[in-house]
Amino acid sequence: MAPRRVRDAPEGLRPPVEPMHAAPVDELPAARGWAYEPKWDGWRALAFCFHDRVYLQSRSGRALSSYFPEITRLVREHVPEGTVLDGELIVWEADRGRTSFAALQRRVTAGPSVVRMARESPAHFVVFDVLAEAGTVLLAQPLGERRARLEVLLADAPATLQLCPQTTDLNVADEWMQSWPAAGVEGIVAKRLDGRYQPGRRTWRKWRARSTTEAIVGGVTGSVSDPATLLLGRYDTNGRLRYVGRSHQLVVVRRRELAPLLARSPQRRRGGIDHPWPQPLPASWSGQWDRPEPLPYVQVEPTVVVEIAVNGAFEHGRWRHPVHVVRPRLDMSVFDVPLGTRDEP
Repeated sequence: MAPRRVRDAPEGLRPPVEPMHAAPVDELPAARGWAYEPKWDGWRALAFCFHDRVYLQSRSGRALSSYFPEITRLVREHVPEGTVLDGELIVWEADRGRTSFAALQRRVTAGPSVVRMARESPAHFVVFDVLAEAGTVLLAQPLGERRARLEVLLADAPATLQLCPQTTDLNVADEWMQSWPAAGVEGIVAKRLDGRYQPGRRTWRKWRARSTTEAIVGGVTGSVSDPATLLLGRYDTNGRLRYVGRSHQLVVVRRRELAPLLARSPQRRRGGIDHPWPQPLPASWSGQWDRPEPLPYVQVEPTVVVEIAVNGAFEHGRWRHPVHVVRPRLDMSVFDVPLGTRDEP
């Protein structure tokens, strides 16, 4: 069902409005005229400020207002009517010293408990752009001017409605990526200071910090003879294979390398498959709250180790984003792979 349009929005900016996007890159642009901002591990959101309420919209156009009552109240109290903000919703877990994506997901299924969750674990709205202010649409203004307006607009706002850090110094951005990933920063977004806001366009640049590690192939989409993606696991200290994530679509050379190594999980004597994961894979395991559908897959014997390139979005024993398969590791046993955690399903 298409998102419902909201009528009393600033002229020309009635929700749903597709936000501006960032294209992934292997390195950040280093030329003059670029600004750099941290990429937070949260939910993208637009906030539309009306005379009597605040409407929160997700990246895909869905209404988020009912899930984050503390944010709608916060924006209503500190932002003038006719303003549209673009930013990231995050939940900070002080005991872990980082953001919690799982806490965001729990809001969607909280039902009547959402008010209690908002009180006990309040969300933050990290704002990085302003599309309209007091009824004036700012899409055509360059980012540098929009940023200056945003700094004034949020000068007296509380910490839970915060201005996203920004720098024009690439060295500072590099320092952020050295020290902030453990707190829930996934990468850096680069934006032209003279760029206007173009809904739906991918003219920003996004660089994610990546490192390599190993995981065990526990399943595939497609077929064993032509695997499309890999479902990955790690054994925990009790010897149970824990699901840790899914790969991107495999390139042809990886498919050809892996196909001869994979074998279907054997049948039990009394029927069924001897495999530790359910079939299909539960929707809750994938972390895609806006597409909650179980994933059919082929269960394979967990004997093949692969090297993977991953980013910092690792929470509760899983990578939230698809990982890149670098190569099979024929030189490694499954017992050489780092252990999985025991706090996941």
